[in-house]
Amino acid sequence: MKRLSPLFFFVLAFNFITLPAVAENKSPAVDKREVLVLTPMQREHVLDEMRALLTGIQNILGALAEDDMKAVADIARPLGSSMAGKAEDHLKGILPKHFMQLGMAAHQDFDSIATLAESGADSKAVLSELNRSMNKCQACHAHYQIYPLKSSAREEKNSHHGH
Repeated sequence: MKRLSPLFFFVLAFNFITLPAVAENKSPAVDKREVLVLTPMQREHVLDEMRALLTGIQNILGALAEDDMKAVADIARPLGSSMAGKAEDHLKGILPKHFMQLGMAAHQDFDSIATLAESGADSKAVLSELNRSMNKCQACHAHYQIYPLKSSAREEKNSHHGH
């Protein structure tokens, strides 16, 4: 039996991937979101904050499922405005005003969630506020993408010597 060349498999795979799009007259999807280019430290700060908010949302949903409003308040409060002020001076003037406004509004929503939970509101009211906050998350992710600023090899080398 004759062995097939690796080139044959490449051409076959390429055709399976591209021909359906060509046949349907579709071009590959283009990401039209605004690109934010941040230093690796700035990017990691923003992503860490987003991950903390997402983890908080998951934990709030778990607490709501248990009807534990004290836990909801305890989870939401640190994600509120007090979190927003931590180490963000280095991002002011770098991130677009709209991005910062969405972020601040989301933090304020967590203040509202904590206040609702502390005041004895029912889970439906808390879920409604959480939904409003998630709308801000969705709007931000639909509008922006974050890329790290490429540093020179010299900067990379120097940054590793300090750690």
